Amino acid sequence: MEEKVFFTDRERKQLFILYRELLHLSGDTLKEDDCKKLKNHLIQAAANNSLQRDNFGMNPIIKNMQTAVIAADEICMQRASILGIMLHDSVRSHFMTAEQVHEQYGEDVAGIIRGLIRINELYAKSPTVESENFRSLLLSFAEDMRVILIMIADRVNVMRQIKDTPNIEARREVANEAAYLYAPLAHKLGLYKLKSELEDLSLKYTEREVYYLIKEKLNETKASRDRYISAFIAPIQQKLEAAGLKFHMKGRTKSIYSIWQKMKKQHTSFEGIYDLFAIRIILDSSIEKEKQECWQAYSIVTDMYQPNPRRLRDWLSIPKSNGYESLHITVMGPEGKWVEVQIRTERMDNIAERGVAAHWRYKGIKGESGLDEWLTSIREALENSDSDMQAMDQFKMDLYKDEVFVFTPKGDLYKLAKGATVLDFAFHIHSNVGSKCIGGKVNGRNVPIRHILNSGDQVEIMTSNAQTPKRDWLNIVTTSRARSKIRQALKEITAKQSAYAKETLERKFKNRKLEYDEAIMMRLIKKEGFKEVTEFYQRIADETLDVNEIIDKYLAIQRKETETQEIYRSAENYNLQPDEDTIKNSNGSDVLMIDQNLKGIDFTLAKCCNPIYGDEVFGFVTVNGGIKIHRKDCPNASQMQARFGYRIVPARWAGKGKDSQYSIRLSVIGHDDIGIVNNITSIISKENNVQLRSIAIDSHDGLFSGMLTVMVDDTSKLEALIKKLRGVKGVKQVRRG
Repeated sequence: MEEKVFFTDRERKQLFILYRELLHLSGDTLKEDDCKKLKNHLIQAAANNSLQRDNFGMNPIIKNMQTAVIAADEICMQRASILGIMLHDSVRSHFMTAEQVHEQYGEDVAGIIRGLIRINELYAKSPTVESENFRSLLLSFAEDMRVILIMIADRVNVMRQIKDTPNIEARREVANEAAYLYAPLAHKLGLYKLKSELEDLSLKYTEREVYYLIKEKLNETKASRDRYISAFIAPIQQKLEAAGLKFHMKGRTKSIYSIWQKMKKQHTSFEGIYDLFAIRIILDSSIEKEKQECWQAYSIVTDMYQPNPRRLRDWLSIPKSNGYESLHITVMGPEGKWVEVQIRTERMDNIAERGVAAHWRYKGIKGESGLDEWLTSIREALENSDSDMQAMDQFKMDLYKDEVFVFTPKGDLYKLAKGATVLDFAFHIHSNVGSKCIGGKVNGRNVPIRHILNSGDQVEIMTSNAQTPKRDWLNIVTTSRARSKIRQALKEITAKQSAYAKETLERKFKNRKLEYDEAIMMRLIKKEGFKEVTEFYQRIADETLDVNEIIDKYLAIQRKETETQEIYRSAENYNLQPDEDTIKNSNGSDVLMIDQNLKGIDFTLAKCCNPIYGDEVFGFVTVNGGIKIHRKDCPNASQMQARFGYRIVPARWAGKGKDSQYSIRLSVIGHDDIGIVNNITSIISKENNVQLRSIAIDSHDGLFSGMLTVMVDDTSKLEALIKKLRGVKGVKQVRRG
């Protein structure tokens, strides 16, 4: 009674027709009691209400039997695949377990069912199907390639059955998936016929007006097209027969979907598409004479019709990598129309008709190299007409072993390297998400940032505005992308902290009414053993260095340098050298004019750049109220102008005092040759009004570096001296300190 409710009268008739057809296609591969066990099982499952109709109201047993017929007839699939198709709904609804299937039908059947259920679970995550990642994930989830073949057969069956469904939205969704996901897979697998059917039906359901427009146009032009084909092949046929060749010829009209793609690509109407068909010459040749007779036919065709040499495709001499063999030529036929002619043998055509080659590579369907190799292997198995598919039944996919595919809560799909953690995924989404990541939810379960992800996981990233990147995160992430973003974030944090620490230090100087000299601070940082300035300021930011202690050390260096300068001045008194910091000319007038010709203002020369007469200079009002003179190209000039522009006053040299000289430091680098130091000092001693005050030389690995302190009158004397020093043999670089 329940069985009558389960099947309508129409479905009952379908059941018996499909059952007989399935037995005919696969009866010899089924075991003796398979049919009996399967029949009893399905009756019980139906009675138990375990098998439910789908969105389109399709009976599950009828639908699965239709899919099994397609799989057996079109793809030559056998026992394990057919039983897997018929039983997987029962396992999915928990009427029976995969272990029970294993006991009753074998591991092969149970493995296929597990693959089908995994893919159904994948769909339950509402993924974005329109991505290359989803296609890859689908393949990796299936594990056994027969599962993919079954999915294609099932989609072809569904597309055939839903033409009259009232559920238009569901039909459109199924049609879009067929065009984007299953048709390309069928194309790559060599299932050309199924691929074309999926594409045409998809167009019919999504672009109904376009589909029927092209179909009507094809019907309208069929008679004229047939007449043209007959007129074109008639003379060729006579010549081929006269040459003693065994053959048959046919015209192949392009699919509606292919014509639509050409119309879009060429931006033209149906009437603008000229290659609506191709002529195929199929020779009945022995293996030994295949190439010879194909080229003979080529010669006959091109003798009659003018060929286009740029459109010759010779896959006969060198077959395509997937084994496709054929000669393609385009010739000028009657009425000035270009016609494509394909010349091949029965063996070649058998392979091509089954879609094994099907131009899958040059039609722009690209894939990953590993996937293409795998698909090529399947094509080779499909090509072998003697094969009973045992090789395919044993074939397992080993793709994407180094990758995992994970979903966001919205169903977006991402590909990551195997071993990727929650933190890797967070940075993969966006730098800000990664920087604020505190953990995640994987398949609804809370996990830490170091949790390793698996294919198919649905991952939600948990964030907090209080979170910042940590250095130990570099030991948690495994992807170079995440590691790079963490390093960048840490660098930015360090830069901000260093800038804040420097500002804090300068503010302390100001509060204590001390002048901050960048050059002295640089010497202090070096003396304290810091290789990087940022490291010094980072220690201040971390409060591992005391600011007051730093200021005390700074003042100690400043006092020491001041005392040294006083000693130098004392030794120079016999030359009546004026005070270097308050230079006046002999008649008492100011050497410098500051601001708007103001005179009598105290000023000092900055030690960071040591300005001398002739340098372009400016004045800087210090915290003590005095003015310090800097060169315009001083290393600190840009910073002072940017931060303290209001404290900068114009200054220029007004005159040079009698016997005025300035202390200048010169850095000299060169080869450590014998006598080079003597040559340098000799040149300095011969210069008028130039005095050498100190020299420090350091030699290492054949190179020497020296720091000279000299007294000069002005920039012209300094430039002349530098030029002569650069001319000393072995000297590579001389620059002002």
